[in-house]
Amino acid sequence: MTILEKWGKAIEALDEKSMDECLHDDYQFTLHSAGKVLSKSDVIQWAMSGDISRDKVRILYENDEVGVEHAFVTFLDGNTQAVLAFLTYKDGKIFTAETGASNLTIS
Repeated sequence: MTILEKWGKAIEALDEKSMDECLHDDYQFTLHSAGKVLSKSDVIQWAMSGDISRDKVRILYENDEVGVEHAFVTFLDGNTQAVLAFLTYKDGKIFTAETGASNLTIS
């Protein structure tokens, strides 16, 4: 199973231990739209809150250094986005993540 497959299963199952195992201790998630950088614990807390519901997740590319995936993400506030994520890996774990997102109107 690839790193992104493990990460996806952990998020879907709200498996905090598996999320912790997937993310490097120095993990950083850059939120360009908010001008913030989230840590490993920030992201795990956010995922465990149930705010993130991912659908139609596709791994577009993955090797030992990077991963790229696309998903439709719906948040508890009702917003849905098409999200493209670029991740770097270090020591077999997700080291950094950046996303580009487009707001969607689903009818």
